[in-house]
Amino acid sequence: MANFISLFRVILAFVLLIYLSIFVTKSYYIIAVVLTLIVVLLDALDGWVARKLNEQSKLGSVIDILGDRIVENAYWIVFCAYGWIEMYVPLIFMTRSLVTDTLRSLAFAEGYTAFGKDSMIKNKLGLFLTSSRFSRAVYGTAKVFAFMSVIICEIPDTPIPEWFVWLKDFSVYITVIFCIVRALPVVIESKRFFEKNND
Repeated sequence: MANFISLFRVILAFVLLIYLSIFVTKSYYIIAVVLTLIVVLLDALDGWVARKLNEQSKLGSVIDILGDRIVENAYWIVFCAYGWIEMYVPLIFMTRSLVTDTLRSLAFAEGYTAFGKDSMIKNKLGLFLTSSRFSRAVYGTAKVFAFMSVIICEIPDTPIPEWFVWLKDFSVYITVIFCIVRALPVVIESKRFFEKNND
């Protein structure tokens, strides 16, 4: 069930992003803002369902991360393609995704996961940044606010206050910084997997 939720939110994100270029209307953009919130909330729901139904598995954690990457990169790429954000944003997110997920695949091959009791991260600060519910909630909130505010600022025929445009830009910057900071423990702790493979 949890994996189905992950798949559904990816499909929902793709559909709503594609239709942003087809239905360039005020009403659809407002719907897209609401659907964006649902897409992000589904990320929390799949984890909750996995815990409640005892569906937690190494494969499930990989599918969860894969869904996260597809959704966040799709938003940033589409926003950049429409000229709504700067090109550096999707470049940073895509690079971070490729680096961390490649390193996590090394850990996965050794029996470790990104989160949970078998996490590849052993350092307490690293665990807090990458795996804690607080860190994931803050990062998820930052992302959803950035996604929603970018769409809001592009609602057709709607004057947007300058302070909200500034807030949108700030939320994108914060999300980019958070993305980089949360990747650092994965990069640092992956060193031991390279050392083991070189022995």
